[in-house]
Amino acid sequence: MSMDVGAGKGGVKSDINVTPLVDVMLVLLIIMMIVAPMLQQGVDVRLPTAANRTDKPDTQDQVVLGVKADGTLYLNSVQVAERDMPDRVREALETKRDKIVYFKGDTDAPYGRIMAAMDALREVGIEDIGLIADPKMGAGEAGGGQ
Repeated sequence: MSMDVGAGKGGVKSDINVTPLVDVMLVLLIIMMIVAPMLQQGVDVRLPTAANRTDKPDTQDQVVLGVKADGTLYLNSVQVAERDMPDRVREALETKRDKIVYFKGDTDAPYGRIMAAMDALREVGIEDIGLIADPKMGAGEAGGGQ
């Protein structure tokens, strides 16, 4: 038994070469692994810490309103003007089963700006607002405790 390599008898080679396909798929997989965490980050906000809190909700399918340190408002990682914010939030909540707005306020954001955004939400009838915070590191959790 011998193996026919190439077109020795003038015939067309009909074998499928999957090596280039595998190479391309591996490159695409690596690109997706690198890009996916960047897409989920959202707005860069330094969250306050709190000892009495529950785990952060999965904000992928939620309505998240963020206030950065300079006072700019972001709705689901898209910058929004203050006067348009209540209407945009109401539109985002129309298709949601849970009518909750999660609020991410930067620790350096002006307190008045955060309260004005919360008041604007309440004026349009949004009463369920969840505040997102990072866990407060206690003496036992910080790693350098007694």
